[in-house]
Amino acid sequence: MARMSVPPEVDDVDLEEVNLFDPNLYATGDPHAIWRALRLRDPVRWQQLDDGRGFWSITRYDHACRVLRDHDLFTSEGGNLLYTLGSWDPAAGKMMTSMDPPGHTELREPLNHLLSHRELVRREDHMRRAVRRFLLPLLDDSPWDLAEAGMSLPMSFTGPLLGVPESDWAALARTSVAAMAPDDPEFGVGGTEEAIAKAHFELFEYFSALVHDRGTELSDDLIGCLMGTEIDGRGLTHDEVVYNCYSLLLGANVTAPHVVATTVLALIEQPAVQDEIAARPELVPSAVEEALRWSSPANHFMRHAVDDVTLGDVRIHAGDPVVAWVGSANRDEEVFADPYTFDVARKPNRHLAFGFGRHYCVGAPIARIALGLVVSELVGLVERFELAGPVERMRSNFVAGVKHMPVVAHLRADAARVLRAETLEPE
Repeated sequence: MARMSVPPEVDDVDLEEVNLFDPNLYATGDPHAIWRALRLRDPVRWQQLDDGRGFWSITRYDHACRVLRDHDLFTSEGGNLLYTLGSWDPAAGKMMTSMDPPGHTELREPLNHLLSHRELVRREDHMRRAVRRFLLPLLDDSPWDLAEAGMSLPMSFTGPLLGVPESDWAALARTSVAAMAPDDPEFGVGGTEEAIAKAHFELFEYFSALVHDRGTELSDDLIGCLMGTEIDGRGLTHDEVVYNCYSLLLGANVTAPHVVATTVLALIEQPAVQDEIAARPELVPSAVEEALRWSSPANHFMRHAVDDVTLGDVRIHAGDPVVAWVGSANRDEEVFADPYTFDVARKPNRHLAFGFGRHYCVGAPIARIALGLVVSELVGLVERFELAGPVERMRSNFVAGVKHMPVVAHLRADAARVLRAETLEPE
């Protein structure tokens, strides 16, 4: 727990031994100590891997913003996550997260409308009931693994938006995690490459069949939106629709659950904060922003230099992979006062949890609404959480996640009535 809430010592960090590619670091080590040492001592540093591959590690906020914002100098079309390092990305130029403008802009605009705050607030009642159904196990006095259960929660929000049957939500949620955390033996199968291939194949096959079965009939969900979208005067190909279904699913499923688990962990460490939010509900929006900064569930985003460019005082060569470490940028002492304090009233809070620039997360509005409902319900229904077992973190260099966190809850007086009454309401 303490690795996120105590300013790490940096003097003992041997930068020559640092390996930010290693997924074990995020499961059992302390990346925050390493990130802080890099910010202070070597903020633009080349990471050489034993197999000959390498990449630039970017750990300061202002540098990360430049890399993520400037698509003319740093392209998304060479692979945007470390698991594609040194290999060809088949989604390049086809999937929104692996595209540069102007194609990226044309693909994003219709999705922006469907995922706008104005459109989504109409679903708020449905989303609140989904949150309360998720919290029903708290009525039992026995320990509940909030982190494990939370991995299925985002499908309650994104499943209807995408237009996928509820019967498929649980399987899609688990396969999504396997696709983004293939190094974790609990979710992957065999080696890393085998796990990635299996998860990606299953998701692509699923959406390919779903899109094929729809034929030419368009609907008002996200899949229908993609099927009706045009880029450069032409409709998307079947593969492009499938790639972007996959991207939207992963964007929702892989990171959001870890904001919930990490926030509850912060409230366990600082119970007075939970009381503060309960007493002042107007703090919920800023608490959500702080939860996003605090958890930074997407560890990194990768780009490739288009031309030779200087970042800080370091020369980066054309073609070099450049990795912006979001978890580090969101603890940058030059930008965030007391960055290792979970401050639900923090303002301003210009965190990078949703990215930055043209690739700012298209699903940010629904994530904010959903997380606002989760925080509001948690502090309104639960007086105190207690850990009921060890906290286990995910073995992944991309997902900064908690995979197991058993808790017991001490409910407020009216919580049982509220949970039971609301979850029995018809849709």
